Amino acid sequence: KIATKFTSCNGLIGAGVQGSFTAYQLAKRNKKTLLLEQFILPHTRGSSHGQTRIIRRAYDEDFYTHMMGECFELWAQLERETGVKLYRQTGLLVMGPENSQYYTTVKNTLLRNKVPLMVLTHENFSQHIPHVKLAQGDEAVVDITAGVLYADRALKTAQGQFQKLGGVIRDNEMVTDIKPGPVVTVSTSAGVYRAKSVVITAGPWANKLLSHTGLQLPLEVLKINVCYWREKVQGSYNVKQRFPCFLLTEGEESNEHIYGLPSNEYPGLVKICYHMGSVADPDQRDMQKDKSDIDILQRFVKRCLPGLVPEPAVVESCLYTITPDRHFVMDTHPTYSNIVIGAGFSGHGFKFGPIIGKLLCELSLGEMPSYDLSPFRIRRFLEKTKSAL
Repeated sequence: KIATKFTSCNGLIGAGVQGSFTAYQLAKRNKKTLLLEQFILPHTRGSSHGQTRIIRRAYDEDFYTHMMGECFELWAQLERETGVKLYRQTGLLVMGPENSQYYTTVKNTLLRNKVPLMVLTHENFSQHIPHVKLAQGDEAVVDITAGVLYADRALKTAQGQFQKLGGVIRDNEMVTDIKPGPVVTVSTSAGVYRAKSVVITAGPWANKLLSHTGLQLPLEVLKINVCYWREKVQGSYNVKQRFPCFLLTEGEESNEHIYGLPSNEYPGLVKICYHMGSVADPDQRDMQKDKSDIDILQRFVKRCLPGLVPEPAVVESCLYTITPDRHFVMDTHPTYSNIVIGAGFSGHGFKFGPIIGKLLCELSLGEMPSYDLSPFRIRRFLEKTKSAL
């Protein structure tokens, strides 16, 4: 039976990490809040599943490094509130050609923002980082405060806290229509909801939902192969042996990032991924069978990680929703100020979940955002379109 429910609440569409933390922030403000999710929770069809993610301050843009300062505090606050361990400090090894623009910019951003770090040379590299080969002409720094986030656990914890504060999650409800207005009407497969404001955090399905509001963003959905590589000697790359997360900014195999996490979630397997994938339809993701990224990773593992078998033992998948500049979208709808959009997190947004939740909550309530959101505004796409004409 179709029913009308939750009139005049705050509505959210999409219960991934960004939607869940936004809902949690709204509930903390004592706002009656409903979180809608098209799949039965938990699920592995979007961008927020999996056991681990890297958390880091190492970025080429100051605004990300600044945001991560508070974000680390918010993750720690959630750990204290719940007694659940969500973060493990491992450090992040950043490697790249010493004269390349991206690597140099990341290093300088860390130095400028006084992030605790260690600079490694070819002479002392193997002493600090065994079982990794640093390429000739490459340099390395370690972002000491970086580490591993326990992603599935973090998502479940944020949703649990939201519900404890009186928030309601309706999963297995697909949104079929959105009618903008002073009160937004959201129709789903199970009911009709009316909300003073709606936040859309639907990941790969963002444009599908935004089409109901007359807006399309330049978002591209990619399928990423998430690969796990077996240690030849058990424990060589284990988190308990203080092996760090790592990021190769560019190398012999590719100009795109390659990143990895120590063996932890699967015993004896190291997670290493290519930070790019192939265009996919989120509703037919398994039709996308391109494995060119795995070929790149195999060559990298063979060259730089001699202690791993250069053939993935496990391959899972994840979806990235990327913007042309790889920066996020956090903004109000250009026409309807009570519709807020969080999208295009481009494969690096999970770690920002608590601060993105705070910012989208502020936008939803019509407040001044805590940070300058100009890098994330929709108008940057519209301005580029105008200049192209």
